[in-house]
Parts: sequence; C-alpha cells; structure tokens
Amino acid sequence: MTPPRTPGLPPTKPHPRVFAFDDAPFTFESPRTAVVGLIVSLPSYIEGVVRGEVEVDGTDATRVLRELIAGSGAAEATQAVLLDGISFGGFNVVDLDELHSATGLPVITVTRRKPDLDAMEAALRQHFPEKTEALRLLRAHPLFRFPQDPQPLWLSAVGATQGEAIQLLRKSLVRGSFPEPLRLAHLVASVIPPGPISRSRA
Repeated sequence: MTPPRTPGLPPTKPHPRVFAFDDAPFTFESPRTAVVGLIVSLPSYIEGVVRGEVEVDGTDATRVLRELIAGSGAAEATQAVLLDGISFGGFNVVDLDELHSATGLPVITVTRRKPDLDAMEAALRQHFPEKTEALRLLRAHPLFRFPQDPQPLWLSAVGATQGEAIQLLRKSLVRGSFPEPLRLAHLVASVIPPGPISRSRA
C-alpha cells in the first residue's frame, strides 16, 4: 500500500499528470464491464492507458481502480485521480476515502449535471436494498459547483481542497467545459463492446 501523501495537492506544475477513469457501455445482462484509465499530462498528452473490469452493480470498483493505479507504475509521479462520476458499471460506487488512502492521491469526481442523489437512493432502495454501504458512499462527500461556460460542472474531492481541485481542472480544459482527460477516457471506453473483456489465449 502506498503511504498517504501530505494532504492537498503538491505544488502546481505547468503540466501535472493525472489518472482519468471512465467505464465502457454495459448491459444489465452482462455480469461485468470494462473500465479504462488514461495517464495524462495536462491538458491532453496521453502517456499511458490501463484497462480493467468491474462488476455491473457490484462492489469492486474501488479495488479495481486501486489495483490499476498501483499496477501502472505511474502513481508516484501523478498528481490526482479524476473520475467520471462516483459509480462505474451502474451502482458500483467508489469509496473515495479508501481510494485516496490506498493510493496517496487526491481523488476528484466530475459530472456535467448535479447528480440527483435522492433519485439514486430511491433506485438503490428499490432494486438493491442490501446496498447500504453504497447509499452511505453516495453522500459521504458534498458536491460543489465549478462555474464554467457554457455550463457548470459538479465536483467532489478527497485529499484536495475545493480551490485546489478547481485549479487543477482549469489546467485540464481544452475546448468546452469538460476536462480533456475525462473526455478522452470516455472516447476510448466507448468503443469497447458491452460485456466482459475478451482475453486472447496464450
């Protein structure tokens, strides 16, 4: 386990490196779906790609992301982890505190629209009443607004202040209002067919 760093982001660099994660399209008939992580020198230079898979509506997203970051060999030279939302593969909710503690990296979630937590909780209670931990994780960290044209973003952050998170994301913008590393991760993930990752035989 990587020892936690001093709280907060390191001194700002001209082109800080981040991990950016998004999940692939999935169907509820498939037990697992792919997750793609890009290692990006801001704002848009891709230095590496990692890929794993998570259970659809499961509980392993935190572990999978932690292992992908550790296995990349890039964590020591990386400044933060960006997530496209707090859940992957449906309601496989990431424990932001655990991911931050295990990697020593600030973790920042980003969404274009303010998540409707009440609706998410209602869906969880209806379809997955046993997912009490997921319910807790959804509200563990408050969302805050990142004012941006043409529309604001909604963030949560662990291991970085709101100001530090916003400063980092400003360095990630190229066109529009969405962080370029997450846009690229979404593009890569979107071409992976739904279902478990196919593995070639040795």
